[in-house]
Amino acid sequence: MKQIIQLAITLAGFSAIASPADRHIAFERNNAVYIANLDGTGERKIADGIFPAISPDGTRIAFNTVEKASDTTYVRHIAVVDVATGKVNVFKDAPSNNSYYPSWTADGKQILFTTRPHEVWDFVTINSDGSNFHVLKPGVQNEVTLYSPIWARDGQSVFCQNMTNIYQLGLDGAVRAQWKIDRIVPKGDMSGDSRIDVSPGGKRLLLSIEMGEESGRKDWDGPLPALWAFDLPSQKATRLTPKKLFGWDGVWIDNDNILFLSRAAGEKDDSIYQMSVNGKNSKRLIKNGRFPSVNPP
Repeated sequence: MKQIIQLAITLAGFSAIASPADRHIAFERNNAVYIANLDGTGERKIADGIFPAISPDGTRIAFNTVEKASDTTYVRHIAVVDVATGKVNVFKDAPSNNSYYPSWTADGKQILFTTRPHEVWDFVTINSDGSNFHVLKPGVQNEVTLYSPIWARDGQSVFCQNMTNIYQLGLDGAVRAQWKIDRIVPKGDMSGDSRIDVSPGGKRLLLSIEMGEESGRKDWDGPLPALWAFDLPSQKATRLTPKKLFGWDGVWIDNDNILFLSRAAGEKDDSIYQMSVNGKNSKRLIKNGRFPSVNPP
């Protein structure tokens, strides 16, 4: 009886935070996927996995499962968990055991991700129920891998980067536009772990940039991370985080506010922060969290 009561309480809790009218933050902690209210309260674990991406209506979360196959190898699939019930659908029919970084279309019908069925990484799409697998952009041997997949808001193109250029690709895989990263952001660079997010209005990209600047911190190993907004119509980039505020893995809350990861001097764990795009009103929402995702307004 106690187990039945506990199950009912758990499901009630899931239902309480899964209303399509509400907005939530999905995030990763200790190889598990969590969900919280937009103000950082009410956090709870949803599933085991990494790289969560919350659906536009907030009722589902796409993520990576990670299964240890041997002492040195892992199997990684894309999966979708229903927030209200906790039911997980693992996309095992996708022809690869190494998939990453899911991204939803604005209508919640398709998911974009990267996968490695052979010796190169492909950009692929799949319906949100795991059907209709399709290769959007196949990888090419001896060419630089494409990273950071993200749908455009209209669902008719995708953005990505190869550590030298940012690309906009059509659904046929053809390049519609490209921008050199170091021209957008002088002294700026991107790695395979850098992130791109598209603003709710679809006209700006939020870029996680590695700056060629001294960090000034003894406990920091690597380039100084900064967040930049790239305005597509004007082709101009604006730095959002000052040098003293390390910021990366940024996502839009709305057109005027963002979420991002940061770590203060002396801290060992990353935390999720909120900030206005004018650099003001910065505050920590969630301790010990990474890879935040927010369903759009």
